[in-house]
Amino acid sequence: MKALVYHRSIPRYLACALASRLAPRRFFPSLAPLGLKDVPFESPRGWLPLVPRLCGLCGSDLGLLKGLESPLLEPYASLPFILGHEMVATLAGDAPDLGLAAGARVVVEPGLPCEVRGLPPCRPCREGRYNRCERFLDGDLPPGSFLGFTRGAGGAMAERTAAHPSRILAVPDGLADEDAVLTDSLASALQPVLEHFPSPDDTVLVLGAGILGQHVVRCLRALGSPARILVTARHRGQAALATAGGADGIVAAGNRRELAAAVGGRFVPTSLGGGNIEGGVDLVFDCVGSSRTFEDGLLALCAGGAYVMVGAGARLANVDISSLWFRELTVSGSSGCATAPDPRRPGRRVRTYALALDLLASGCYPTHGLLTHLFPLADWQKAFAAAFDKRATASVKVAFDMR
Repeated sequence: MKALVYHRSIPRYLACALASRLAPRRFFPSLAPLGLKDVPFESPRGWLPLVPRLCGLCGSDLGLLKGLESPLLEPYASLPFILGHEMVATLAGDAPDLGLAAGARVVVEPGLPCEVRGLPPCRPCREGRYNRCERFLDGDLPPGSFLGFTRGAGGAMAERTAAHPSRILAVPDGLADEDAVLTDSLASALQPVLEHFPSPDDTVLVLGAGILGQHVVRCLRALGSPARILVTARHRGQAALATAGGADGIVAAGNRRELAAAVGGRFVPTSLGGGNIEGGVDLVFDCVGSSRTFEDGLLALCAGGAYVMVGAGARLANVDISSLWFRELTVSGSSGCATAPDPRRPGRRVRTYALALDLLASGCYPTHGLLTHLFPLADWQKAFAAAFDKRATASVKVAFDMR
């Protein structure tokens, strides 16, 4: 079968990292250790074979090709691997235990915790927090926390793939493939929203208006939050999408004085360091995860506020963290999804992936404009180029179409 395979090459990885620093919006396919190859289809024992229909390009895929992944996370992947975990697929055969027949459309929750690895559950898995699994290095599979990042379980940027039955969810009949392929990115934004759901009178700042930022806004509104939502957007199209999703205001702050005014704080001049902000928002969802957004997020928070890193940052440089202790802020991270508190039913937890799929199928979740580009797998170089250069292509979510 044809598959998009990423192989181990430290020189090429470092070359991609250098190229990304010099030209961050350009994809260099000749440098990347990635290519479309003919490989055998291999399914782990007990998994169900699938035929991919659509597969989205994730920020983690882009970070890998930009050489921006953290070296600390190297043990949590095993090479070579077939990319692709944001999938809509069809079952290649009957799955009577799931009540599904061959040809049924499904999405796949891509995490690879204890249950998938044939292991007794670790403490986080027992608690339903399997995105925090302690055994991503063990069991029946080679190391890897996600489908598409382990050599033992190929992703969906291929003509065939497979999934553990516990990770498979049926796509409702009325939900189009083009919306269902958003399930994974939606779930990744929904998890931190559920874990840090704002109070009704809070002001929320969403840093970044890419796919994660767009989902955060929509999740809050779909779950009934009346909080005031502000969004930072780089491009006019992103701002329009955020407004359509329920944002109350767009922040285009080029400096701290403008940021202070946008979040309702008071700008306090300093002799060095560009100024401080007094007062601000209650909750920040950072959907970028850069040094700039981390510092801006801390500055924009009022005393006692909370910062949540949704975008998967790797390194921070030259960040002033004095606001963290001076204003007694809370800083949290978010990785993938599992179960989370259900704001609709206090005291109960909900499977985040299933709720994401339900929201998309509800008809009340605005998806227009989120999936911007579809490419055949053979055009993988064009697909990644479109995802890299959002300014030129106005891309939000790019996906491969293998139907």
